[in-house]
Amino acid sequence: MNKPRPPLTRIHLLALALALLVALNSVTLDLFSSLDHALSDVFVRKVAANLKPDPDIVIVDIDERSIAAMQDVAGSWPWPRSVHGELLEGIAKQEPKAIVFDILFSEPDRYRPESDQMFNEVLSGMPNVYLPMLQMEGDQANGVPLAELAKLTDLPHRSDADPNARALLLAPQAIAPQSWRVGLINFREDKKDGIGRRYDVRRDIGGWYLESLPARLMRDLSIKVPAQDDIILHWRGGQSPYLHIPYSELYADQSRQHPLRDPHELSGKIVIIGSTATGLHDIRATPISSLYSGASILATAIDNLKNNRYTSAAPHFVAPLLALLLIVSLLPLFARRMDAFRIGTVMLVSTVLLLALQYLAMTRMVSLDMVTPLLFGWLFYFGAALSEYLREKRSREQTVRMFNRFLDPRVVESLVAQGETPQSLSGQARDITVLFSDIRGFTTMSESHTPEQIVALLNRYFSLQVEIIFRHGGTLDKFIGDAIMAFWGAPQEDPQHAAHAVAAAIEMEACLLKFKEELGEEGKDFDVGIGIHSGKAVVGFIGSNERLDYTAIGDTVNLSSRIEGLTKGVARILVSSDTVERCGDAFDFTATGSYKVKGRNQEVELYFPKVRT
Repeated sequence: MNKPRPPLTRIHLLALALALLVALNSVTLDLFSSLDHALSDVFVRKVAANLKPDPDIVIVDIDERSIAAMQDVAGSWPWPRSVHGELLEGIAKQEPKAIVFDILFSEPDRYRPESDQMFNEVLSGMPNVYLPMLQMEGDQANGVPLAELAKLTDLPHRSDADPNARALLLAPQAIAPQSWRVGLINFREDKKDGIGRRYDVRRDIGGWYLESLPARLMRDLSIKVPAQDDIILHWRGGQSPYLHIPYSELYADQSRQHPLRDPHELSGKIVIIGSTATGLHDIRATPISSLYSGASILATAIDNLKNNRYTSAAPHFVAPLLALLLIVSLLPLFARRMDAFRIGTVMLVSTVLLLALQYLAMTRMVSLDMVTPLLFGWLFYFGAALSEYLREKRSREQTVRMFNRFLDPRVVESLVAQGETPQSLSGQARDITVLFSDIRGFTTMSESHTPEQIVALLNRYFSLQVEIIFRHGGTLDKFIGDAIMAFWGAPQEDPQHAAHAVAAAIEMEACLLKFKEELGEEGKDFDVGIGIHSGKAVVGFIGSNERLDYTAIGDTVNLSSRIEGLTKGVARILVSSDTVERCGDAFDFTATGSYKVKGRNQEVELYFPKVRT
C-alpha cells in the first residue's frame, strides 16, 4: 500500500513559486540585469586596473590642447582635410602597421575641395589606412545596396546573400572609393543604463557581413576573429590606458627642420587618429568611466581582437541554474527547521564564495552574472525565514495558551524557551507525585446558596489553591467537579517532586483554614481532603485534534485519588509511604495505619505530614 505524500508546506510552495519566477525571468523578465551589470562593472574596473594595454596601439589625440594649438594653422574644427593628409605623410615615413581614423568623412568639403583632393591623393598611395562608417537607425530599405558596396570594399558575404539587401550607412563620401578600407564604429550601449560593454565584430544583413572597423583591420593583418556577431570588451588600464600623442605636437614636430620626437615612435604600431576633446562629442559611458573617449573604445576593441583576449559571457543557463541550486540547497535546511541565523550564515558564506568566483572568472575573461542568482537565493531565504518566524510565532502562542491552562506562567516561559511543544510532551513515562484535593461539605452549602454564589465561591477558592500549586512548581491537571488534580515531576524534571507536593498540600491546608474564617458560620462545614501518592505514570497531551489536555494516567493516579477518599475522619492530608520515602527528612510524618484500597490486595500505609520545626 502506497503511503500518502505529505502536504506541501508554505516553504515548499515558496520554493516552487520562486523556481517558476527564475525560469520566467531567464526567458522574458530579466529583472535584475541592471544590478548584474553594475556589479560586473565594479569587477571589470578592478581587473582592468591591473592589466597593461597593447603597447603597439597608439592614439594620436585631437584633445583640447590640440584644438587650441592648431587654431592658427588650421582654424576652427573641422580642420581642412589637407591637414590630415600632411599628418599622414609624416606618420607614413615611420612605417606604422596601420593607421585607423576614428573621424567620419561623410561629406565632401564644398568650400575647400582642393583640401579633399590633396587628402585623397595621400590616401591613394597608402594601403594601410582604415576609415570608419556608421550604420544609421531608420528604414534600412532606403539605404545603400550592399551588393554595390561589396564591389567597392570586398564586403564578406555568404554564397546565398540577398542581392537586394540594403543598409542605411553613413559612409566616407569625401574619400575616393578605391581608398575605402572601411568598417563600422557603431557604439553598442545597453538599453537599460546606456553603458557600452560590447563591440560589434560584424553585422549580418541578408547574408552580407558589415564588419566592424577592428575586424576589417584584423582581416588585412591575417588575424582570425571570433565567429560571432559581437564581443564583450576586456578593458585594460584606467581612463586613458593607451599611449596618447597630442595631434598638435606630432603635426608641429613634422614641420621642424630638426624634429624633437623619436622618429621611430610609431614604427610597427597601429595608430588611431581620434578625439578625446569633450567639445567634439565623442565621449561615451563604459564600465571604466562615464566619460570614455571613442578613440579609446576603438583601441580596446582592436587590442581585444588582435590579442584574442576579449571577454566571453557564461552560458545563459548558468545564472538561472545557480539560482535554482541555491533555492534547492536552502529548502531542506528550512524543512528540517534549522535555525534561520545558521541558514543565513550559510547563505552569507555562499554569497562571498559566488562573488569571489565571479571575480575570479572575470580575471579569466569570463563574465558571470551572480547578482540574479544571489538575489533569488536571498529572496527565498528571507521569505522562508519570515514564514518560519510566523509559523513559530503561531506555534509558540498556541503552546503558551495551552500550557497556561495548567502551569505557572514562569514555568511556561521556561518550557517555551526550551522549545517544548505539545508534540514533544506526548506520552512520557515519568516518576511523579500526584495530589487530589476534594471539597467536603459542599452539598450542604449548595442547598443554602444560589448557583451563582456557589460558582463564585468555588472560583475564588480554586484560584487560591491553584496559585499555591503553581508556586510550588506543580502542574494543574484538571478540575473534576469540586476536586482538583495536580502533579509534580512533569513536564519539567523535578528531583524533589514529592517534597514540593507535600509542601503545597500543607500550604493548601493553611489556606483552607483562612478561607473558612472568612466564610464565618457559612463555612463551618466547608472542608477538604488531600491525597498524595508518588510513582510511575504516563504523562502527556491526550485528546483529539480539537481538544488536548496535559494529564497523567496510570495506577499512581488511581491510588492518589483513593487515598484522598480515605482522608475523611482521619486527616485532611494523607500521604503514601512511597511519597514519604521520596521526601527524605524534609517533613515529619505520623503514621495513621494501613488501609485497604479498592483494586489492591495489599494494604496501603498512610501518613499525615507536619512541617519540621
